[in-house]
Amino acid sequence: MRMAALMGLPALFVFSHDGIGVGSNGPTHQPVEILASFRAMPNIRVFRPADAVETAEAWAIALEARDGPSLLALSKQPAEQVRRETGENLTRRGAHVLSEPDGARDLALIATGTEVGLAIRAERALADQGLRAAVVSMPCRELFAAEAEAYCASVLGDASRIAIEAALSFGWERWLRPGDRFIGMQGFGASARAEVLYAHFGLTVASIVAQARDALGNSRS
Repeated sequence: MRMAALMGLPALFVFSHDGIGVGSNGPTHQPVEILASFRAMPNIRVFRPADAVETAEAWAIALEARDGPSLLALSKQPAEQVRRETGENLTRRGAHVLSEPDGARDLALIATGTEVGLAIRAERALADQGLRAAVVSMPCRELFAAEAEAYCASVLGDASRIAIEAALSFGWERWLRPGDRFIGMQGFGASARAEVLYAHFGLTVASIVAQARDALGNSRS
C-alpha cells in the first residue's frame, strides 16, 4: 500500500474489520490503530462509509481515481442504512450533513462508518431532551480536507462538536477544537460481544447524550 501511494498507482484495497464489532475474537481482530496509520500516509484516500450507499459512492470514486490508491474500511457486522437517495455522490466531498435540526445547532455529531447510525439515534434522543444536534457523516477525511474552507465550515458549523469513531482519536484534532469531544477508543479493545464492548467503551446513545449535555453545560457556563 505504501508503494502504491508513493508511486501514485490507482490501486483499490478493501478491508473487512474496521473497529471493535468482531468482539469475541478479541483485540487481535480489532484494528483500532489502523485507520490512524493509513490516514497518516500521503497520497491515499481512506474511506470508512456508513452504509451501502456510501460504500457504492466510495467505490465509484476509487474506480475513477488515477493519482493514487484508495482504501475502503468496511464493517464485518451489519450496518444501519442511513441514506436512501442515490442521485448525488455526497461522499465525493468527504463529509456531508445527514441531518440538520430546525433552528440553530446546539452541537454537531461527526461520525464515520457504523457509528453514523449510532450518531443518528443519539440525535433523536437529544431532540427528545430539547437539544438540537446535526449529524455529519465523514467517510473520507482526505477528500474533505481538499474542499474549500467555506464548505468545511458549513458542514461542521460553529456549535460544539463530538466526533464518534470506534478507533483511536489520532487525527481528529484537525476537526475538533478545544472543548470539543471525542468518543471512541483510547487503547486496544477486548474480548466480548460487540454490544458489551460498545457499552464498555462508551459508544452508546446514553454515553453520547451524557457527553453532549456535559459539553454544552461547560460551553455555556
